[in-house]
Amino acid sequence: MKGKDSADKLCFFRSKEGASVAAIAATAVLIAMKLTGSFITGSIGLRADAVHSIIDLTGAVIGLVGIRIAAAPPDKKHAFGHGKAENLAGAIIGSFIFLAACFIAWEAIKRLLSSEPIEMVATGIYITVAALIINLLVSWYGLRIARETDSAALEATSHDLLADSLSSLAVLAGLVIVAVTGNVIFDAIVALAVSLLIFRTAVITVGKSVSSLMDRRLPQYEEDIIRNALENCEGVASFHALRTRKAGSERHIDVHVEVFPDDTVSQAHNICNNLEEQIKRRLPNSHITIHVEPYGYRASAEEEKSDLS
Repeated sequence: MKGKDSADKLCFFRSKEGASVAAIAATAVLIAMKLTGSFITGSIGLRADAVHSIIDLTGAVIGLVGIRIAAAPPDKKHAFGHGKAENLAGAIIGSFIFLAACFIAWEAIKRLLSSEPIEMVATGIYITVAALIINLLVSWYGLRIARETDSAALEATSHDLLADSLSSLAVLAGLVIVAVTGNVIFDAIVALAVSLLIFRTAVITVGKSVSSLMDRRLPQYEEDIIRNALENCEGVASFHALRTRKAGSERHIDVHVEVFPDDTVSQAHNICNNLEEQIKRRLPNSHITIHVEPYGYRASAEEEKSDLS
């Protein structure tokens, strides 16, 4: 029984929901560490980094909510499921990343205009190193699970944590320079540079999520997989009108397939099943709609239309 419980826990943390819970827990620890460090040292970089982590925590919670909503089965109001909840969560998280960049830039500019001292720099360095290690481990873990589960929300959360890692790395560099030179201006300069990196992450995250909300087609290499399956599936004489889109981790594929006119309905059905299996083996979470036509029907219809005109 204990072995089964251990296996269940392991499976949970290999899921996108488990990875989101881990990200939330790790971010909460990071907030406590960074806030403590900022109060002890007075570092504007650490303070900005702490606020960034607070925004990370909010984003991680939003990502988890998006993942849970997306996992809900189709219902009367949402016949195609709730997959786009993940993309919506990703766009919201990207907006929070942008806010973090703006806050850090603002705090850095204020520090540049003042000359407040930084105390106990060594303590700040130790705290930042620990925070950086935790951030890198959790963001790497989250991105790995996001790729395995194809989760837009978890990917956005993990990129948010990775941006936080860059922030912590820059803060660390600034504190080391301050410790060596005694000049607090480097604390602000580094924070300002980090805000630009975080802004770039925000643009990428929002862009990727919004493109899916706008029903952008699948990447070219995925469409090539679909075309290859169509071209090599036994019984498929031809195909046309291929359309694709993404909703969260779900792929939606619509295509017109031509079969030979003497094929029975049962044979056409088997061809479609075989085609679906081939595509789903290469592209998990695919929902495929196939419109069957007799081979040559499209050409005949176009010729008839041309004669009438």
